[in-house]
Amino acid sequence: MSFAASRPASGPTGRRRRGPLLPTLLVIGGLVVLFLIMSRFWTEWLWYSQIGYTQVIRTEWITRAVLFVLGAAVMGGAVWLNLHLAYRNRPMYVPTTTQQQDLDRYREAFEPLRRAVFIGAPIVAAFFAGSTATAQWQNALLALHGEHWGETDPQFGIDLSFFMFTLPFLRFVVSFLMATAILSAVAAVFTHYLYGALQPMSQGQRISRAARVHTAILAALITLLIAVNYWLDRYSLLSQVGDRFDGASYTDVNAVLPAKAILAVIGVFVALLFVWTGARGNWRLPAVGVALMVVSAILVGGAYPAIVQAVRVNPNAQALEAEFIQRNIDATYDAYGLNRVEVERYEAETVAEEGALQADARSTASIRLLDPNIVSPTFRQLQQNKQYYTFPNTLAVDRYDIDGQSTDTVVAVRELDLSGSGERSWVNDHTVFTHGFGVVAARGNTVTADGRPQFIERGIPSVGDLGDYEPRIYFSPNAPDYSIVGAPEGTEPWELDYPDDSAPNGVVNNTYTGDGGPSVGNWWNQLLYAARFGSEQIIFSDRVTDESQILYYRDPIERVNRVAPFLTTDGTSYPAVVDTDGDGTKEVVWVVDAYTTSNEYPYSARQELESAITDSLSNGQQQIAELPEYINYIRNSVKAVVNAYDGSVTLYAWGQGSSEGEEFIPEDPVLQTWMDVYPDTVRPVSEISGDLMSHLRYPEDLFKVQRELLSKYHVTDAATFYTTSDFWRVPNDPTSSNPVPQPPYYLSLAMPGNEEDVNFSLTSQFILDDDTRNVLTGYMSVNAEPGDQAGQISEDYGTITLLELPRDITVPGPGQVQNNFDSDTDAANELNILARGGSTVVPGNLLTLPAGSGVLYVQPVYVQSSGSTQFPLLRRVLVAFGDEIGFAHTLDEALDQVFQGDSGANAGDAGNEPADDEGTDDGEGTDDSADSGDTGSADADAQQQLNEALQEASAAMEDSSQAMADGDWAAYGEAQERLNAALARALEAESELTGEPVAGAGDGADGGSGDGATEEPTDG
Repeated sequence: MSFAASRPASGPTGRRRRGPLLPTLLVIGGLVVLFLIMSRFWTEWLWYSQIGYTQVIRTEWITRAVLFVLGAAVMGGAVWLNLHLAYRNRPMYVPTTTQQQDLDRYREAFEPLRRAVFIGAPIVAAFFAGSTATAQWQNALLALHGEHWGETDPQFGIDLSFFMFTLPFLRFVVSFLMATAILSAVAAVFTHYLYGALQPMSQGQRISRAARVHTAILAALITLLIAVNYWLDRYSLLSQVGDRFDGASYTDVNAVLPAKAILAVIGVFVALLFVWTGARGNWRLPAVGVALMVVSAILVGGAYPAIVQAVRVNPNAQALEAEFIQRNIDATYDAYGLNRVEVERYEAETVAEEGALQADARSTASIRLLDPNIVSPTFRQLQQNKQYYTFPNTLAVDRYDIDGQSTDTVVAVRELDLSGSGERSWVNDHTVFTHGFGVVAARGNTVTADGRPQFIERGIPSVGDLGDYEPRIYFSPNAPDYSIVGAPEGTEPWELDYPDDSAPNGVVNNTYTGDGGPSVGNWWNQLLYAARFGSEQIIFSDRVTDESQILYYRDPIERVNRVAPFLTTDGTSYPAVVDTDGDGTKEVVWVVDAYTTSNEYPYSARQELESAITDSLSNGQQQIAELPEYINYIRNSVKAVVNAYDGSVTLYAWGQGSSEGEEFIPEDPVLQTWMDVYPDTVRPVSEISGDLMSHLRYPEDLFKVQRELLSKYHVTDAATFYTTSDFWRVPNDPTSSNPVPQPPYYLSLAMPGNEEDVNFSLTSQFILDDDTRNVLTGYMSVNAEPGDQAGQISEDYGTITLLELPRDITVPGPGQVQNNFDSDTDAANELNILARGGSTVVPGNLLTLPAGSGVLYVQPVYVQSSGSTQFPLLRRVLVAFGDEIGFAHTLDEALDQVFQGDSGANAGDAGNEPADDEGTDDGEGTDDSADSGDTGSADADAQQQLNEALQEASAAMEDSSQAMADGDWAAYGEAQERLNAALARALEAESELTGEPVAGAGDGADGGSGDGATEEPTDG
């Protein structure tokens, strides 16, 4: 038997032949990776195609591709060329030296790898260079399309478009070319050295002629690029960060600026010396030139400006820097839209007088009591309806015409919450629970007698004062990552629409008929999306039909970021029920404010954006889109509207602008440039309907940035600005346990001197910087009301009023007022009583408004159960004016307490005392369902009993304290008995109101100790 036939086949060398399995697996793996990458790109294209913004993604991809090719070609080509030039011009005969003998061994080891290195190294360098270049796609488009600004900088007299559009990309190009030249020089020198053309240790000729020419040209190129960089540094000085102010200072203009020019000239001269060396072969002159550059950089570029600063500027800084500080102030006002700031002296009174609010009657009636940051649990408890719906933690403040009057309202959309949908499965998560339903809105300036929101829009299906609209919410911040909707006509609907006890199975189903997402009606798209989302069910499910669409990117802010990547979006979006087309058809839309930003505006103050917009509400929230780290220019140039039903995104240019023929030219040159890049993506402001206009508002993030700047830049005198003696800061939120700034609040109010003109406004306050006394120094308000005329923005919109308070009197700041509230004996006693029996007192937002010739503070006080069911109800209102404090069931009562029994005006909750409330079911109150908050006479009687019992308990506690101080133990015992009896009646009344037994009622809890033993209630 021969064993030769069983031997494995082998080649001529006897080596075992490799089987086909490994190459096959590699090919299959490569195809899978390629398909996954392609599925991502293809589905992106399908999404942009469906939403109608393909030119956005097309322009970005093409620009990135061109920059990648150019960057890769320049870097890779330069490295490849220099490697091959150095190798081709290697000397044929290398002198035999000890050094060369050592290099011979390296050359022998390197030679088998040379071809791979000479090809691979340029490819690797090209890839990284191309990837770096793609990140500059926006700067490249701005440089190519940059519009003329029409204004010049104060130093060079150059149009601002050079600094905003051209300079950033020009600096990148120079830096990129310098990196290319340096890497090429390293590659060339390495090759020349390896192959003997460069012998620094040789006693004879140390460099060949070819190597000398080659390296001299590269050195000249690097030196020339350094000179260009020095020259561009001159322009960049105008946007640099300084110690006291940003932009070029006296030393920069009079020492650094000429120094940079001198260094640039020296660089050009040294580059010429290198060229001369390449031709003549003498390295001494360029060596002297390089030494001159180094010495000049130290002396001219460093020492001389330091001497000017120390000898000339520091002793006379206030006078010498005045011109440049003024440039900084003027530029900051231009760049941040602060030119419409009206600074007024406000001689605030601190003594509350009877009838002081008579002139502020309209502002007083509009004071918002419903805190949108607290009442979300109440909305959930009363209007959530089913566990698979939810409301956001922070609700929106808007205004609607109710009974012919513009009324501040707290608004929320009933969004889908998959975590409460019961049994989780792919079918339920992506085909059944697909959308939320309806809008819920409540009056902002009043509540029902028992502290619940007074809803003007409520229930499922929705009823109320907002009219008929499409209630289905397919696009919202909390929507699922994707849903598959739609079905052939005649198919039994399976998308859960809303619960209905009269319907079969208790629910009404619906089939989506909009155009909200790409089609998954063919097997190819199904395959692509199955790969994208990792869901093979998309391929095999019977619910994916020929008519199916897939909805994703459903957060309104994310959708705007994707269709307008050149914009920076506000951190919040808010819903509105509006007629966007002016045809009488209302729909739910999300409004997103968007900004054009830059960090290149000459002399403008640089601001860290994330720090400026962080407050007690935004702190810890994750941004959907990456924010620019620093800015020194911002404009609210775009109002974006996202339809909650079909997800369509409409961008409106915001601002006055002008027209040339049929072309709209916005007032913001940055937006104008982007509109040239993306024609027809941004609509003119003239297309905004009157109804939509009435629901737009001044954006919060822009206001936060502006107030941060005005804490310093309210000082417009350069000399005073230099001293920093009158700088302010935004006070910390007194209701927050963390030291973070107080958020601005939307309020309808009138400013002093114009009390009849009540406008929807955004407000904030200032206190002295580093002032632990928390004394109010300034009050900032912006007119956030653009009007209700189609295509026309109110002239007063965006006007910022800055009230400067007198320095010779003490007006309490928010922190001081909160301390007064917390330490007030009457209020503290009653709040302690409210907190008994398993309840928690929750302070609402501390609102501030100029009224009564002074500063009025209003804080709603909520009470909620500490048990498993928690929803806050408005129980009391705190008011402060100067050192006077009011504390009552209603704002109207509290105002009268502060202003000597009669404030002179009625608040929005006037006449809303518990005994007078008879309940409503007419849309002004709450839902008719059992958990809607309807109150009748029985509830009113119980509320009255509770109020009386609490008042008696408060009086008994005061008597107890006084008796203890007097040592009258008989009186103390009598007061304790009255206290226990009052507490028992209060707990019984509370039990009647909530419909649940309240532990401790009738227990005779020891009111003196304040720790009456109670059991935790099960309801709020």
